[in-house]
Amino acid sequence: MSLHVNRKNVFFKPDSKRVLARYFNLGLSRTIRVVNRILAMDKQQKQETLNQLLRNFSKRHRSIIDIWKRNYKRAVEQVPEAQLKDWVFSAHDKLLIGAYFTMEYSVEAAAFFNPSVVEAPDQTQLKDGEKRIILSFRATGEGHVSSIVFRSAIIDKHLNIQLDEVGKLLEKPEQFKSHAYQKADFIEKLLQIHDPEEDMLALINAKFTETFTYEELRRFVSEIQVENDLDLEGLTLMKHIMWLASSHYEMTYSLDTSISERVIFPLAATEKNGIEDARFVKFTNEKGKTTYYATYTAYDGLTILPKLLSTKDFVHFKVQPINGKIANKGPALFPRKIHGKYAMLCRIDGENNYIAFSEDIINWHQDVTLLKEPEFPWEFVQQGNCGSPIETPKGWIVLTHSVGPMREYTIGAILLDLDDPTKVIGKLNKPLLYPNAEEREGYVPNVVYSCGQMLHNGHLIIPYAMSDHASTYATIPLDDLLEVLMTNKIS
Repeated sequence: MSLHVNRKNVFFKPDSKRVLARYFNLGLSRTIRVVNRILAMDKQQKQETLNQLLRNFSKRHRSIIDIWKRNYKRAVEQVPEAQLKDWVFSAHDKLLIGAYFTMEYSVEAAAFFNPSVVEAPDQTQLKDGEKRIILSFRATGEGHVSSIVFRSAIIDKHLNIQLDEVGKLLEKPEQFKSHAYQKADFIEKLLQIHDPEEDMLALINAKFTETFTYEELRRFVSEIQVENDLDLEGLTLMKHIMWLASSHYEMTYSLDTSISERVIFPLAATEKNGIEDARFVKFTNEKGKTTYYATYTAYDGLTILPKLLSTKDFVHFKVQPINGKIANKGPALFPRKIHGKYAMLCRIDGENNYIAFSEDIINWHQDVTLLKEPEFPWEFVQQGNCGSPIETPKGWIVLTHSVGPMREYTIGAILLDLDDPTKVIGKLNKPLLYPNAEEREGYVPNVVYSCGQMLHNGHLIIPYAMSDHASTYATIPLDDLLEVLMTNKIS
């Protein structure tokens, strides 16, 4: 039989009006000159400038005053104490300085793509056949810096998605570095990004305790620098240690924000060039408790670092780097353990689909198993996954992305054995989705791509990106998809 994929005429598009207030870094010398100019203004100029700023920006941000206060502190913290002694700041001076060191950033201005979807934690006040869902997207703004943004919605019994009202006042979280590091795991990850000389490695092993916090690590690094005459290589190693440490953190949003106002914007040094392609999954443990996980790729302009995001409520999030053999782009976690172990789809060589298992959700050191190599013409360049597997009575459905001639991306599917997902038991001999005439034009032409799907009312719901610019979704009857997958059964 032939499969009919129903493309929905609903589009999720970038909105350049959704802006975030960011710190505007001018460097030390310019900071001093700008602050001096502000202090030289007369009282009337200061009052008029502040009034104008409040008229223009108070409705665009949640408590712009607090943002200016934070950025004032950040600006003057870098100024030497000798210079600070010459300055006296009034309350208005502090707000003005904060405003000069604040910029607006349109998080979605360039693109709104690579979506995933999960069932929301709150399923109350719904009609029969409805489900409340959370969609995540990769949003890209100025400088091609990516962040994670959300939309809440209800999908009805007819598979129609109705988006909740989208909030306009974007919110960054408070950041915490309360992570407890394990010495062995930290050094192992460090060795993946830096090859220290033996004497430096011995210094680190001697200084670090078996477990330590971020603040303790800062003290260790400071003591090593004070106690030793480090060369350029040693100083670079210290920077790499702090760079790696910054990749662990927790963050919390205010409860009075809507989920569409919560932006997971690059916070750590490892993420400064963007957060890419979060693959969200609702994970259920052996006791029936659920946690939402998302694997994503952090990029600092030179190095990629796979990370794991976890939350129970989409208010408080924990971020940790992923260690081990699967540490490459695009891993996707299974929604439950298999035979007591976590399972992860991965692509360790950038070309083929693999699977890995681990007793620790962060550390993946066991051998990986090849699932599938490129087989058909539309996948000769490379394959990958389109998010976490979907569990069905007949097996694990895995949507895959493939790259073929003219760098055209397509979405296909394979079926894995339910008890032993290292075995591919079914496959499609043609893609589910090619980019059509409307979808092929965009920032990166000829691409359809998804980061996560879900089941609803007997159908597979597939949100997907169109040429790295905007997103939409499609549906397909689950039984029809399984029938075709089983028709192409692999013994």
